[in-house]
Amino acid sequence: MSHQIKIVLLAALTFAFSALPVRAGQPWHETYFPNIVLTNQDGKKLKFYDDIIKGKVVALSFIYTKCKDVCPADTAQLRQVQDLLGERVGRDVFFYSISIDPQNDTPAVLKRYMHMFDVGPGWQFLTGKKEDVVLLQRKLGLTGANAPKLKEHNTSVMIGNEATGQWIKRSPYDHPKLLANLLGDALRNYATSSSAGGLQPFSAASQITGQTRGDNLFQSRCSACHTVGGGDKLGPDLKGVVRVRDRAWLTRWLKEPDRMIAEKDPIATALKARYRNLPMPNLSLNDVDAAALIDYLNREDAKRVK
Repeated sequence: MSHQIKIVLLAALTFAFSALPVRAGQPWHETYFPNIVLTNQDGKKLKFYDDIIKGKVVALSFIYTKCKDVCPADTAQLRQVQDLLGERVGRDVFFYSISIDPQNDTPAVLKRYMHMFDVGPGWQFLTGKKEDVVLLQRKLGLTGANAPKLKEHNTSVMIGNEATGQWIKRSPYDHPKLLANLLGDALRNYATSSSAGGLQPFSAASQITGQTRGDNLFQSRCSACHTVGGGDKLGPDLKGVVRVRDRAWLTRWLKEPDRMIAEKDPIATALKARYRNLPMPNLSLNDVDAAALIDYLNREDAKRVK
């Protein structure tokens, strides 16, 4: 992994929308989206076009609550975006997570899932008929002709402004501040702007040097749930964890937490119970990744004792 990375600034993200100018007769409205009926966590029926996206700025994600891999991490990352937007969520911007496993994900199950992540107002979790959800994913460009297996589902976040017909596919691992800016400002303001209005191109994005593999992994995979010395978030503060936990245990925990929970490892079980039964997701890390994260935690601890 390169030690130099480009930060994709708001200007660069907004530029992605400038490549999709609003045109007369653009199809990304009621004639394009299926008006399927979905049910939210409170049992309320909502029509996808009429009630969920019409005239709104939205972030759409697709999840299933039994996922032990990326779904929890994706939801935690979006939870950070919700925090950054604050009261604008539910007023200017709306979040929706739609289950791809309706057989299991009943409204009651979705409501428990929301509690695990301490989800605030303005973010609804929805379920519906399997064939309707697959159709919706296909319309959004998130699946092909056939629905993928649950573990192979597309984890992209669709950010859209239905009023202007502008949609963009983003990774949930984008920096939360960039996603928050994109949702909170660029989408709504673009409709009244005739040009980029002085925004800088990608080539002007700032450089960050000295980033290690561990730095990048922590920021993109771990910071949604953890801090190092900043207190508990969705998960525990990791300050001093490398001194408290056995190295072999910590390495395995980073690589396969789902297996350790299934095996009822006492430490893993206690951590899950302490934090709203929110499971540590399996982020598909290898030995090199685990070592890089442990090295990062060691360096962060060392900074705090100087």
